[in-house]
Amino acid sequence: MLKEFREFIMRGNVLDLAVGIIIGAAFGGIVKSLVDDVIMPPIGLALGQVDFKQLYVLLKEGATPAPYPSMAAAKGAGAVTLNYGLFINNIINFLIVGFAIFLVVRVANRLQRQPAAAPPSTKECPYCKSNIPLGAIRCPQCTSEVRAA
Repeated sequence: MLKEFREFIMRGNVLDLAVGIIIGAAFGGIVKSLVDDVIMPPIGLALGQVDFKQLYVLLKEGATPAPYPSMAAAKGAGAVTLNYGLFINNIINFLIVGFAIFLVVRVANRLQRQPAAAPPSTKECPYCKSNIPLGAIRCPQCTSEVRAA
């Protein structure tokens, strides 16, 4: 049984899948950092010092009464919050990952695309069935007269 498991794991597509998952997880971390640390701070600054991670709607107060200075304080007090700022961050993460995957698939499709077939340069002689140039008016094999293509 251990031998069969080893053979299963060593198959090419299983290893490719494992490598893809590991690279995807690392890429997800990079995109999260890009959104949280590079994209959202200038957007928040342009919108008037808004920290998207702190945007929430209080649904129910916790043990201590509102207002809460931050989302962490609200969570610490046991309040129920709707964290739409984090949701916006996750949407932007998704859009960036989706765009990157689209680019990878586009490049892969371009590499796999077959070149267009060249137009035929010969035709078949209707009498002897040999291939002759398209512009030929007489077959070089059987000397029959053929119509130009």
